[in-house]
Amino acid sequence: MQVHRTIFREDHEMLRETARRFFERECLPRQAEWDKAGQVDRETWLKAGREGMLCTTVPEQYGGGGGDFGHAAVIGEEMCRAGVSGVGFSLHSDIVAQYIVRLGTEAQKHRWLPDICAGKTILAVAMTEPGGGSDLKAMRTTAVREGDEYVINGSKTFISNAFNCDMVVLACKTDSSLGAKGVSLIVVETERLGFSRGRKLEKVGQPASDTGELFFDNVRVPVSNLLGEEGQGFIYLMQELPQERLFIAIGQAAQFERLIETTLEYVKERKAFGQTIWDFQNTKFKLADAKAASVAVRTLVDYYIGEHMRRKLTVEEAALAKLYASETLWKHLDDMVQLHGGYGYMLEYPIARAFVDLRVARVVGGSNEVQRELIARKL
Repeated sequence: MQVHRTIFREDHEMLRETARRFFERECLPRQAEWDKAGQVDRETWLKAGREGMLCTTVPEQYGGGGGDFGHAAVIGEEMCRAGVSGVGFSLHSDIVAQYIVRLGTEAQKHRWLPDICAGKTILAVAMTEPGGGSDLKAMRTTAVREGDEYVINGSKTFISNAFNCDMVVLACKTDSSLGAKGVSLIVVETERLGFSRGRKLEKVGQPASDTGELFFDNVRVPVSNLLGEEGQGFIYLMQELPQERLFIAIGQAAQFERLIETTLEYVKERKAFGQTIWDFQNTKFKLADAKAASVAVRTLVDYYIGEHMRRKLTVEEAALAKLYASETLWKHLDDMVQLHGGYGYMLEYPIARAFVDLRVARVVGGSNEVQRELIARKL
């Protein structure tokens, strides 16, 4: 049984075909190169901009695609279905750029967004600090106003696009005495004096994702780089996190379906004890359970995609989607690795690569313990 999907229009499906060709042609052949380099090459970012793979929901007057969330979801799905790992397009387009779209002045939008949409300016968002984890209220990075400038000091870690980025949306304290009410969002261009990048962090998976540390040592930026209002940054972050969490769930649903197909292909070809692995009842039962779970995840995620396209997705619902999709896939992914036997531990096999790449889904976007807390508040 396959889920009959009704949330996407014809224009979404047309973009899906374009995205599928792009990821198969431009990304998969370069995956090994990116993994070795620890980041995606800039030319691929520019190609993504030229072929409409970036900023599909940014209004056309600022250089974007002028589409809706369905277009962004389709690109995210096709990247996952292709098995492309560590590419920061969704973070750039559908998380960080959205702060500028929603909070930026007209001058800021016209100044920054055209190059962002073209892939010439790559974005990162800097929230997490050493020792801080998901506790954003406890951040210590400060921005002290001096005349027409902010002077920024502090550090951030676990930052995706850290080495490729040209511009950072920085969460920092403009008033350290006010806790969460003292958090603001400030755009920092990476060529500014005092900005530096630390280590490129060696992760368990997704080696092509340039994750690293960022340091701010008396970095001066104009007050005009403030996004929205001073002291509203924590609220802005909370407003954007549901979309980020839904994106994680979308990726998990697409990966789940891909990995079941990969595992089925393997067990129907691999032989042991005079028969294929598929011929063992245990294999059929494990994959039947995985199939049932993937249909449940797909149905749930599609429902919330539809809700978000109608601007009705709540914080609780996004947390539920992220929690259920990531926890469910992880449970069955372990079973699918087991069905591959020793080959399931070899990184040349997609199932092993997925095992190390996808574990982080239970942590990013707020750990799943945070998601449980958000859900429990409404019980």
